[in-house]
Amino acid sequence: MSSRACPCTALLPALALTLVAAMGCREPAKSDFQYSTDASSRAGLVALADGVLTANEAGTVVRLDRSGRVRWRAALDRDVATRPALLGGTVIAGTVAGGLVRLSLEDGAELWRLTREPPVLTAPVVDAEGKSIFLVAPDGAVRSLIAETGKTDWERPPPGKPEPTAATRGYPTPVVHDGMLVVALGDAGLMALATQDGAKRWQQDVRDVVGLLLWHDTLYVSTGQGRVVALNAADGAVRWEQTPAERMTGPPSLALGILWVGASGASPELVGLAPATGRELVRVPLPDPLLTGVAAVRGDLLMVPTSGRQGRLLALKSSTWEQAFSVRADTPLRTQPVVMDDQVIVLGLDGRVLSWRVRPSDP
Repeated sequence: MSSRACPCTALLPALALTLVAAMGCREPAKSDFQYSTDASSRAGLVALADGVLTANEAGTVVRLDRSGRVRWRAALDRDVATRPALLGGTVIAGTVAGGLVRLSLEDGAELWRLTREPPVLTAPVVDAEGKSIFLVAPDGAVRSLIAETGKTDWERPPPGKPEPTAATRGYPTPVVHDGMLVVALGDAGLMALATQDGAKRWQQDVRDVVGLLLWHDTLYVSTGQGRVVALNAADGAVRWEQTPAERMTGPPSLALGILWVGASGASPELVGLAPATGRELVRVPLPDPLLTGVAAVRGDLLMVPTSGRQGRLLALKSSTWEQAFSVRADTPLRTQPVVMDDQVIVLGLDGRVLSWRVRPSDP
């Protein structure tokens, strides 16, 4: 794998990138580190002040510093299929076998463990106070656990017949806002529950949700039917709705003042919408689908991870939205990058954590 890239040869094979760089093309991105977790991973990265946290299908949770050095590794019983959650100075991670653990963020020490729970296929989330952990089971049941002990505080039964895909992939990650937990439960639509007792606050008939994003008091939702909807988070009222493509392939994300979604029709695309109105601002063709969120570097580059076999991380210039360069991971990129100053960290499907340093643009 080559981590070199040049604006003039962004889509050439890796060897060509290396040769052109050697001939004098200034590298816009330089490989920083590469670390293998030793198993494939779809859990995503958790950004920390001094690095990242991830997990893999062998049941290992790993904390890395910004240089790629291992701070600690913790072995769980089975595959961790979802992004761990931070809870104060601790980490909450669940497994497909129905295990849930709370680990110390400092050294990975186990604080408590639950077993014989429903499979954790939807990422756990926590409240702002760090008192509760919220879980969505594959059948759509929602539970709140007391963070200190792991004991169940309240439980809401499934809303109806379980979704077939939820049994293997889970539901989109819920969001917590102002005493409410918003969950997307397939054909049951969107539902906001009181974090205190699980009582229903509002419900919207928005189905086949790909992902949710909360920004201030607005909830942005993308769906597999091509819809992007902005809701008032307090009561679920629709603020605007657009259908920019046949289907949305990834969750919404905000970067450089624009709401971005991966889209698919005749070919993969990146679509940028105005957050306040939903008006289309940008449409960029992609070599492969975008299945996750995007991230900005330095306020002038948009980093777009693609899910094809080559796993290209594209850098788009904010002035024109043309491609500045790309780097190749040689593994599908299906989770959102973490950006720290000029450093971009991604997780490959093969379980490698890859980091590049993005150089300033030439004047």
